[in-house]
Amino acid sequence: MIDKLRAFVEELANTEITPNVYNQYSYDFKESSIRRDNLLIYLQQMNKIKPEIILVGEAVGYRGSRLTGVPFTSEHLLMNNIKGLDLFGKEKGYRLVSEKDKLLKEATATIIWSTLAKNDLTMLAWNAFPFHPYKEGNEESNRTPIKKELQIGEKPLIKIIEMFNIDKVVAMGNKAEESLNKLGISCIKVRHPAQGGKNEFEEGVKAIKGVVKEHYMI
Repeated sequence: MIDKLRAFVEELANTEITPNVYNQYSYDFKESSIRRDNLLIYLQQMNKIKPEIILVGEAVGYRGSRLTGVPFTSEHLLMNNIKGLDLFGKEKGYRLVSEKDKLLKEATATIIWSTLAKNDLTMLAWNAFPFHPYKEGNEESNRTPIKKELQIGEKPLIKIIEMFNIDKVVAMGNKAEESLNKLGISCIKVRHPAQGGKNEFEEGVKAIKGVVKEHYMI
C-alpha cells in the first residue's frame, strides 16, 4: 500500500493546473517536499485506521491545506491535534513549512475534526479539487473551483475512494455533491460548516453516525 500512496502523492505533485491555482505539492516549490511528506504521513495513518467513510469538501483553502498539505487542517491543528483525536501532532512526524511563534488556525478545520471526535467517527478527508484556487492577483483568498478544475479533481477523488475501499461517501456542501453526482457516486450530503453552517453540519454528522450504527447492527 505504501507504494500506491507514494505514487498517489507523486501524481498530485505533477498535476497540471489551471491559472490562479496553487499546487501545494508541486516540485516547483522547495517547501512542497514538507507538504508531500505530511500528506503521506496522513494517508499512512488513515491506512492503519481503515476508515469506511470519506468526507469530501470543495477545495483547499489558503489558511489550511495550502500551508500544511493535509486536507481540512490548519498549522495549529496539524501540530497540536484536537482533544479526543489521535491523528495529528508533531509527535506523529508532521512538520511546518516554516517555524513560527503564532500558528494559523482555520475555523472550518477545527469544527470538522472536533465534531468527528465528539461523535467518535473517523472519516478520510479529501477535496473535490485538491489544490488551492484563489482570486486573480490575491493568493491569500479562496474562490469556488470552476468546472475544469473539478474535472481535474475527479481522477484523484476516484483513486482515493478505491485505494481505501470506502463504503460510504459524504459530500460537504453543494460543489462536492455535484462532483460526486457527476461521477455516479452516491453520497449523503451535509451542510458545509462555514458561513454559519456549524450547527447544521453537526446535526448532519450526528445523523450519519446513526446510519453507520444501524448499518453495522444488521
